[in-house]
Amino acid sequence: MEEIRIERHGGIAHIILNRPSVRNAVTLAMWREMAEIFSCFAGDRDVRGVVLRGAGKDFSVGADISEFEKIRDDRHQSAAYEVAVDACSGAIAALGKPVVAAISGYCLGGGCHLALACDFRFGDRTATIGIPSARLSIVYGVHSVQRLLALTGVSNAKRILYSADRFLAEQAMSMGLIDELHEDAGLAAEKFLQRLAANAPLSIAGAKYMLNGLSMGPGALDLAAAQGLIDAASDSEDFKEGRRAFAEKRSPQFRGE
Repeated sequence: MEEIRIERHGGIAHIILNRPSVRNAVTLAMWREMAEIFSCFAGDRDVRGVVLRGAGKDFSVGADISEFEKIRDDRHQSAAYEVAVDACSGAIAALGKPVVAAISGYCLGGGCHLALACDFRFGDRTATIGIPSARLSIVYGVHSVQRLLALTGVSNAKRILYSADRFLAEQAMSMGLIDELHEDAGLAAEKFLQRLAANAPLSIAGAKYMLNGLSMGPGALDLAAAQGLIDAASDSEDFKEGRRAFAEKRSPQFRGE
């Protein structure tokens, strides 16, 4: 059984963590594979949005702790492991296309790490979110802490990290960990992304780059790169198409170029 499945529904790709027997615990190999998958999507114009979800009843209980004795036994192995984890979340955040985490059941630790890197988090009523690092004597990575802080504010971020508690769907939503609640989070995420797919890809990519950079704290945004995205959109065929469609009172047909 593949540990990560990819399904495509039109222009929307579904990345599915596929270890339901262990509640989709993420191995080191999976962190690395997901980084590659999301990086490859950057050049795939047929993909206009991505849903990240888990197989079965859970999103993910987080990193597969059963392999830690072999691959995360000391500071050196831990540092190498965090490089792989950050590369994965970085690839999700860097993808210039909207990504929605569809959360059912447990979304804990590394699973929360994945969800935080997405643009949006849709949950259902079974969603339970938490970061139990304080029960394992693990200090959560800097990039994930910054994303958590940007979403929840400092008081809630401290509550989440200090307590290692699990928060049910309604409370997680009130804290900023979930954006929307739906009966079927995966279906709602796909419909939402299909609506976004009608908009200009270059506009979304530029907005995502700037908002992610600004949210990560002073100095994180490369202003020259941001200006490059602005300039590229201004010179694009999509910009011309947008103006033509506006003048002709029709829906634009954007191609991301």
